[in-house]
Parts: sequence; structure tokens; C-alpha cells
Amino acid sequence: MARTPIIAGNWKMNKMPDEADAFVRELTPLIATWDNVERVVAPTFLALSAVASALRDAPIKVAAQDAHWEANGAYTAQVSAAMLAPYVEYVIIGHSECRAYLGESDENVNRKAQAILAAGLKSIIAVGESLAQNETGETVPFVRSQVRAALDGIAPGYMANVVIAYEPIWAIGSGKSASGELADNIIKTAVRDTLADLYGRDIAAAVRIQYGGSVKPANMEEFMAQPNIDGALVGGASLDVDDFAALVDIASRVKGR
Repeated sequence: MARTPIIAGNWKMNKMPDEADAFVRELTPLIATWDNVERVVAPTFLALSAVASALRDAPIKVAAQDAHWEANGAYTAQVSAAMLAPYVEYVIIGHSECRAYLGESDENVNRKAQAILAAGLKSIIAVGESLAQNETGETVPFVRSQVRAALDGIAPGYMANVVIAYEPIWAIGSGKSASGELADNIIKTAVRDTLADLYGRDIAAAVRIQYGGSVKPANMEEFMAQPNIDGALVGGASLDVDDFAALVDIASRVKGR
């Protein structure tokens, strides 16, 4: 089944609103013509309004880096999906940095996924194992459990609005990355096969699955050449205009539909 590749730049805690605005204005003409690739940027909450305004008529979509599962209430420092809806199409949840540094649990990832989808938004759900889990052969069962937990109770009709990002924790910001073949094998056995168990083969074949973890122009083609990898969730390389454009170019050439 043909799946449109999706390249999402996760800016993490980088770029003030004026910097983010200038960045997307410079980026837009460089990647505007590649309409066979979905292009997404995820600025900080503080820069969302500026970026959404700058991209109002551009073919680049905006994502938030997180959302709370409640629509409103006494949740200091939190932002709900309903609050994000005027500015974004996607929300990233379950990123390993949130799991590791902020105590994000599988249960909360699931709560967030349900709230995001119910609000009419799309979710990029990140999963991935630690170096210790990888080295002891726990990768596949661990990632399978993350996928199952994240999607618990989510009806098949919502799955068109779900993207899964496989991000091995040991590869994020380390300069290391899984080989394309290894990443594809894990994505197939731990993610796509689990989706098939949960929703059937047709839905599993339609869901897009990204790879993330030290993705850069030098290794992007290796990942895009794999049959089960449908794009990338990119950190550091998405902070550079030329690198981001190069990633989209490679995805377009290798896998664009």
C-alpha cells in the first residue's frame, strides 16, 4: 500500500518566537514544491502562534510537542488539545525525553492520544527502547507493549489520524543511529505486526511509521529505502534550514507518492 512519507521536525526546547517565525519563512520556499511528502514542524508552545501565523497559507503543517489529556482544569503548566486546535494539526506524545525526564507513563500517553484524537487532531506517538533493553534482546517485546498501551481503547476509525514514531532512546541526540535494515525489521515486527494484531492487516498497512534518532541528510536515504519506514521524526537536523530541506528532498526522491 502506498503511504505518503511524513517528515516532522521536533525543535524541542529551541528557537524563540521570532527565530521560529524567521526559520519557517526561510524554509517554506525551499520545500514548498515537494507535495508528495507531508512536512511538519513542531516548535515550542511559546512559538506556536507565531509559526502557525507564518504558515497559514503554506504547505507545511504545525505540531505541538505535547498535550494534556484533560480539556481544562487545575493543571498548572499544562496545555490541552482543545487549546492547541486553532494552531496545530498534529501533537507529538510519548517522546522518550518526556518519558525519561518527566515521568511520562504508558497510561498517560494513552490518555493523551485519546484526547488528541477526540479533539479532531492527529497524533505522532513515539515509542522506543533503551540501550540496555536493546543489548539484552528486549526491544521487540518492549516496543510492542508500548504500542499496545498507547492505543488501548482507540477505535479503528481513528487510526487514519495516528502516526507512530520508532525512536530508539540510545540513538536520540547521541550521533548513533540504527541501520536502515535493523530499524525496518524492528518497525515491521514490533510496530506494524502489532498494529495488525490490534486492527487487522489493512489498517496496519495504512498507518505511517517514522524512524527517529540522529537522522540527518547523510543517512536519510538508507532509512527511506526501507519498505516499512514512512518518514522521520527529526531533532537536531530539523533546526537547520538546509538540512531540513535536504531531508524532504531525499524523502521525495526515494519514497514520494
